[in-house]
Amino acid sequence: MADSQSNARLRADAGAPTSGVIHLRTRLTADFTVVSNALAQRRGSAVTVGVAVYISSLPTGAPVTIAALCEHFSEGEILISRALRELEAAGYLERRRERLVSGQIRTRTYFYDVPGGDGPDGPPEPPTPPRSRARGPRERPVVRESASPLREVAPAPGPAPAPEETESPVPALGDADPKAVAVLTALRRVDPRLVLSAREAARLAPAVTEWLAAGVGAHEITELLTVRLPDRFRARPASFLAFRLRETPLPVPPLPPLPPTVERPAVLPFQTCDGCERAFRAQEPGRCRSCRDHLVGESLRAAG
Repeated sequence: MADSQSNARLRADAGAPTSGVIHLRTRLTADFTVVSNALAQRRGSAVTVGVAVYISSLPTGAPVTIAALCEHFSEGEILISRALRELEAAGYLERRRERLVSGQIRTRTYFYDVPGGDGPDGPPEPPTPPRSRARGPRERPVVRESASPLREVAPAPGPAPAPEETESPVPALGDADPKAVAVLTALRRVDPRLVLSAREAARLAPAVTEWLAAGVGAHEITELLTVRLPDRFRARPASFLAFRLRETPLPVPPLPPLPPTVERPAVLPFQTCDGCERAFRAQEPGRCRSCRDHLVGESLRAAG
């Protein structure tokens, strides 16, 4: 017998509220998703809540990459990636790096209805569906061990620290060149999409420092990194900036300065001697040196 339902009002004399929202509930029997109030009423960005509710409504195995979410939402990559980072920080979203049987490393995304998972050692239920979906044909010999699923899930996070070891040499932001960090943080003034995290700025700073040491000014580096940008980034802007810094050849170093030139004395113009009409160089017209000496000798003889 079906459950009895009543469409009668709970309180006939209660009346409608004078302010606020009035709910008109409809009982759904299909195509609905249960979302906790802690997530639906989460303070902060509305984009973060919308992305979380959308991911909750997707079936297992649906793509939730930044590109896939940008195709569904009207927001750009910056807001979508920021929402994913907020969900990851709050414990709703988790991205793990797991090693496949072939030796390849793949990033898997897990979404929790209620945050509380303990990371890779948390509840084993979420990892089981994506592993069986991605490697179904290769796991047929292991079906007889399905009675203890922990043996299938627990070894998977083991190789995860290997990629982190490759990222450990990234210098801290405090150890980076302040001039290079200033150039990178100022890129958002030219294009608001070029927002870099502290880790991305620390990874790109050595390349910018090399450009500065080669004699390229901060204005030229900014122009190089921001000219002819694509209308839409398919990855993080840091990857695009790293490609330009890596593939663009360094400019030719400037030539050493020339040695200082010795100033030559000014050349006096030619003058015509008033006594012998001989040409000589002098600043003003008059007599040449021979005529002046002759006059001095005559004056001395006349005096004595």
